[in-house]
Amino acid sequence: MKETVVRKIMEVELEAPIMIEGLPGVGHVGKLVAEHLIEELKAEKIMEIYSPHFPPQVLVLEDGTVKQVRNEIYACRPGQGIPDLLIVVGDYQSATNEGHYELTGIFLDLAEEFGVRRIYTLGGYGTGQFVETPQVLGATNRLALVEEMKELGVVFHENEPGGGIIGVSGLLVGLGELRGIDGVCLMGITSGYLVDPKSAQEVLKVLCKALNIQVGMQALEERAKEMERIVGKLQEMEKAQMPYGGGGEEDLRYIG
Repeated sequence: MKETVVRKIMEVELEAPIMIEGLPGVGHVGKLVAEHLIEELKAEKIMEIYSPHFPPQVLVLEDGTVKQVRNEIYACRPGQGIPDLLIVVGDYQSATNEGHYELTGIFLDLAEEFGVRRIYTLGGYGTGQFVETPQVLGATNRLALVEEMKELGVVFHENEPGGGIIGVSGLLVGLGELRGIDGVCLMGITSGYLVDPKSAQEVLKVLCKALNIQVGMQALEERAKEMERIVGKLQEMEKAQMPYGGGGEEDLRYIG
């Protein structure tokens, strides 16, 4: 494969949809939210995207067959005053800088084709420490959107994230502005060590308010409770290893 291939699976008509991007990233926060929406809203897959910019591998499924790594586009029309949605998910983001720009261009071409008026990109903001009080950090490509998101509980800090937003989540917002498409990035604050369904819950709550939709959260809640047990054990192990059994929270960046 020498170039990115977009494989259309089915045709669908949407009315001024909103695009949601939830590719793998820090804490898999965005991926968890997007896949949860697909499941709860029964969205249908309309496209598959294969690219030489993805890692050179296949995934082995439960039945022993393999699946070529890819990105996927899902669509749904919830109705009842809820906007139509295009949801971008996948196994990986690009492994190259060129690929990030190429794939972002493909997603934005698709957005223009369907008349997308706003894009929400979802991700995690790693702090390097276990998070006791989850928050959602935001970034937008228009000042008016900052005020709109603040009303939904999104937090904005000057020059945060400090290193900027790397990957498709940032590029869709930045390059989307050049095409006249509103863009909002919602980042759940997370340690960055583990898959974080609790952080994903917080992002999903904000997104549901923004979209004026209601979805069940039981699956994420169950995963969050299990992850809390794992984090609790890790924190106990950390305290046990501290000199003299000292207390206080420490930066656990060394945990992979």
